[in-house]
Amino acid sequence: MAKAKTKFACQSCGYESPKWMGKCPGCNAWNTMVEETEHVYKHRGGSTSPLLAKKEKATSIVKVDTANEPRISTPYPEFNRVVGGGIVPGSLVLVGGDPGIGKSTLLLQISDALSSQKLKVLYVSGEESIKQTKLRADRLGALSESLYVLCETNMEAIQEAIDEVEPNCLIIDSIQTVFDPSVTSAPGSVSQVRECTGILMRIAKLRGVATFVVGHVTKEGTIAGPRMLEHMVDCVLYFEGERHHTYRVLRAVKNRFGSTNEMGIFEMRESGLTEVSNPSELFLSERPMGASGSAVLASMEGTRPVLVEIQTLVSPTNFPSPRRTATGFDHNRLSLIIAVLEKRNGMHLQHHDAYINVAGGIKIDEPAADLAVAVSLASSLRDRPTKPFDVVFGEIGLTGEVRAVSRVEQRVNEAMKLGFKRVILPENSLKGWTPPVGIEIIGVQTVSDALQTAFD
Repeated sequence: MAKAKTKFACQSCGYESPKWMGKCPGCNAWNTMVEETEHVYKHRGGSTSPLLAKKEKATSIVKVDTANEPRISTPYPEFNRVVGGGIVPGSLVLVGGDPGIGKSTLLLQISDALSSQKLKVLYVSGEESIKQTKLRADRLGALSESLYVLCETNMEAIQEAIDEVEPNCLIIDSIQTVFDPSVTSAPGSVSQVRECTGILMRIAKLRGVATFVVGHVTKEGTIAGPRMLEHMVDCVLYFEGERHHTYRVLRAVKNRFGSTNEMGIFEMRESGLTEVSNPSELFLSERPMGASGSAVLASMEGTRPVLVEIQTLVSPTNFPSPRRTATGFDHNRLSLIIAVLEKRNGMHLQHHDAYINVAGGIKIDEPAADLAVAVSLASSLRDRPTKPFDVVFGEIGLTGEVRAVSRVEQRVNEAMKLGFKRVILPENSLKGWTPPVGIEIIGVQTVSDALQTAFD
């Protein structure tokens, strides 16, 4: 009998080494190398699932029929928009988020919505018993004859349940608890996660089962396990938000069937997650009127315009190096805007601390937020409030010019819908569209023009 081989695998990136090392050469993480036995894929014989034994033949691409592959729409437009317009049959979706953020609640509500459309849904929980899942379903009102619940972590038993139920949608909660008996390493290890995800991917593609997999996250906020896990799936969703706040944000960081810039907003209540149909009104509901350091930005989250409040606090400092702190905004971008204000507009910010916050917990990563940040910085430094019904957006260049941005018409219409009276935007963005009646549009070429207009 041959001696079993051992190896050391990094639990963060999947790097393999024949000997132990304190620091992983692949991701430079410390103390992540764990000893594993070299797994050998056993021949299962008659116990092999007929689903995985099915063989596909090569087909000419012009003969592939895609007309009978409609997306599965749910009663949640926020969720549909994030996944690209609906759930694609045969897709493999990875859902990540902090513990207790509401991943299981979201997927159980989606399961109930799909089962109410006469679709079979198999919910496999490796972390909760069937009774615990039933208690959650009672609280959410997710009770349907087409929703099947299974408490199992053995991959072979899960395959047998799939063959028996023949679901249209499969949910695995979570992938770190599932193990394949043919792999000798412990559940949650790199080898187990990779092998189980590969089996689920083959099930999804061969049978056309829409599969959702829940993944744990690390303390850095990324999905635990090898990076290969995110490459194998079709869509990666992050469920974000503060545990002590009621609002949750669903984002797509990878999507083979849609845009990765979309965002869905939900509110956590006792009866489950409810959609927030008008996030602009939500983010501006507590905005103080007449306070300095506040400016309203018209931002784009995918195809949706969202108005958010940019708050800035500029205060003198006694230290030689002033602090630059940004929450919800790129720190490097903040330093660039401060440098432009100092060089091109003569503002003395080198002896002041600057704190910026995007109200509501939302993250802004588009360059169109530059002008609103500059206006709020100037407002706080001069202690002069901006006009309460102004909306500002535009990209700032290093020479102090204001550059054009995309989707101007949608931003202006959103501002007009919420009752704003004036929009300050790049002058080059006025080309190619007709401004609506009832709102004043002011185009600016430089940051100096924008500041003069905002405080005139």
